[in-house]
Order: sequence, then structure tokens, then C-alpha cells
Amino acid sequence: MDDLLSGRRVLVVEDEVLVLMMIEDMLADLGCESVTAAGTIEKAVASMEEHVFDVAMLDMNLNGNDSLKVAKALTARGVPFVYCTGNGHGIKEDSANTPVLRKPFSFEELTGILTRLLSR
Repeated sequence: MDDLLSGRRVLVVEDEVLVLMMIEDMLADLGCESVTAAGTIEKAVASMEEHVFDVAMLDMNLNGNDSLKVAKALTARGVPFVYCTGNGHGIKEDSANTPVLRKPFSFEELTGILTRLLSR
């Protein structure tokens, strides 16, 4: 368990159920307090209106839809996030400073990138 991640509230925006389950397991192992999952842009934005998050993981492509709207909402709320993607397509120029975690990723890669985001 990583002390910096212990007790954190995480938003995971992911439309693939198996990938989501893997991420939830990893975050539980890291001691995160709560993980809120959203499989659509609409659900992700609604979740941000209902909850406060410490960090977020954002799939770049949600069922063929660009997740830029979610990225902008996270940025407006000051929530650090990492893009998760199975490919490099779709990375926006205005997102050049946002870290990208390539799928499939390891527990160590996830821990490292979330630790860096939360220690900024």
C-alpha cells in the first residue's frame, strides 16, 4: 500500500468492464478510500457534480466518443488526471502536459503515475 494513495477518492472513466475491474482491484490494493466508475462522458460529468475526487483516470476513447469534455471538467475543478489508452491516437495538443498510461499497464506503473500526480 502507498501512503500517498491511502484514503484517496478516485474517479475512473473507463468503458471496458474487464479493464475497469482490474483498475478497481489495483486501487483497492493501494488503499484508495473510494473508486467511482463512469463508463460514459455523461456519467463522468454527473459524478463530478456529486462527488469530490483527489485524482482521476480517463480513458481517451469512450465507445467511440472523445473524452475531452471530461478532461476539461476535471481541469476546471483542479483534479489531476492521467489519460489511459490502448493506443496513442487521440492525444490532443492542449493535453500535451497530461500524463498518459498505456494499456495494459502494471501495478507499479499505475502506482508511480498516481503518486506523481498527487505529489504535485
